[in-house]
Amino acid sequence: MNANPKHVADPTRLRNQNLIGGQWKAALSGQSIAVENPANEEIIAQVPRGQQEDIDEAVKVARATFESAAWRKIRPIDRGRILENIARKVEEHAEELSWLESLDTGKAISFARVIDLPSTVDVFRYMGGWCSKLGGTTPPISFDGKEYHAYTRREPVGVVGAITPWNYPLALGSWKIASALAAGCTMVLKPTELTPLSTLRLAELCLEAGLPEGALNVVNGYGHEAGEALARHPDIDKITFTGSTVVGKKIVEYALGNMKRVTLELGGKSPSIVFDDADLDQVGLGAALAVFFNSGQICFAASRLFVQASVYDRVVEAVAAVASQFKVGNGQDTDTMLGPLVSRKQQERVLGYVQSGIEQGASLIYGGQKIGDKGYFLQPTVFADADQSMKIAQEEIFGPVVSIIRFKDEVEAIRLANDTTYGLAANIWTRDIKKAHRVAHRLQAGSVWINCHGVIDPAAPFGGFKQSGWGREVSEEGLAAYTEIKTVCALLDD
Repeated sequence: MNANPKHVADPTRLRNQNLIGGQWKAALSGQSIAVENPANEEIIAQVPRGQQEDIDEAVKVARATFESAAWRKIRPIDRGRILENIARKVEEHAEELSWLESLDTGKAISFARVIDLPSTVDVFRYMGGWCSKLGGTTPPISFDGKEYHAYTRREPVGVVGAITPWNYPLALGSWKIASALAAGCTMVLKPTELTPLSTLRLAELCLEAGLPEGALNVVNGYGHEAGEALARHPDIDKITFTGSTVVGKKIVEYALGNMKRVTLELGGKSPSIVFDDADLDQVGLGAALAVFFNSGQICFAASRLFVQASVYDRVVEAVAAVASQFKVGNGQDTDTMLGPLVSRKQQERVLGYVQSGIEQGASLIYGGQKIGDKGYFLQPTVFADADQSMKIAQEEIFGPVVSIIRFKDEVEAIRLANDTTYGLAANIWTRDIKKAHRVAHRLQAGSVWINCHGVIDPAAPFGGFKQSGWGREVSEEGLAAYTEIKTVCALLDD
């Protein structure tokens, strides 16, 4: 097992306060929240239990910063330089941040190193390049035949409230921070109370990289307290939320008061479609990773595996074989493949779905059991002979559970894949390129991967159809969501 890196402080000595206006502060109430290591159930830190008054203070600072001459006069190219500096700071502290992310979330440190950290660096670097390229247009005006000069401007939406999830706190928090700063916004961010530590360290690095105080503020707290206060706040211009669909719907209600702009990246029940002409040597590992990676705690996990009847048994066997080879253990161990679930509540929730699958008649091929007496470990779980009526095939589990369902032909595969309230992502396994694109065009999903899964890049828009959310994250499309378009029109005739 990897020891705590020498250059990394004890997590209890890391920044674990609220960041408001460049100052680190306890909650005004004096209350705190315990942060747990899900691998051994030990308390590793205490963070403030921020509430309405803490949010009020942070929003006030973010508003003052946004409206200050100093912030508005930062040249776009210099704002881009700050984001580049943040990217370099993250690179310099990559091992520390990987260790912290693994400790806090339970995820495998080997994957934090090669996925979470590079993703964080890339989005700051990518968005930094956009700072000097947010231009407008010059539309021709017909109107009454007189001569006009019209142009559009992209202006920052204002003060942004961000609420981030517990599965990828560093990477997904960076999506929101980098996009908002690139557009010229300021931000109040509420990280999840379950895994806040990497976000706090990132905020500290942002200050070290030269980000002006007050541009990024972080208030810890529970969703029903600090999160709701942020989403309801009348001086927040935009709320961006990543989390469950149930909470996303509440965010929409909270935002109605001042009609703040809303971006939602919500739940999923993503299909993986295996045709009988697929490269089955790739499918076993590919389909297993698409659902079990990060212990299934991914919004776009392909937890519904549709397999054409003629190859069904072979794929079930292959996926189960791969699942049985994944090492489940402490994420700090470099050969761990799947770490624990994030909490006891989440473990019990997933086990409830496993039990429902058994009771509703699915065949448990592998897994479904807790592992050990300490930590929230669970075997990857493979169900065969599932159908669309089962809870395990309809509801988001957010754990390492896959339901394998037969289909007859292309038409049925598309129908089954689209038979869900979600529409976040999907993948297709086939050697027939025409079929691959034909099916991709008919799937109701924001991202469709062909012979791969989970290829996420800051240049590619990410978000969902239906109840998987509103709007897109990252990319030019995601950046635009942090702006307002203004049209200016001048009469040139005397």
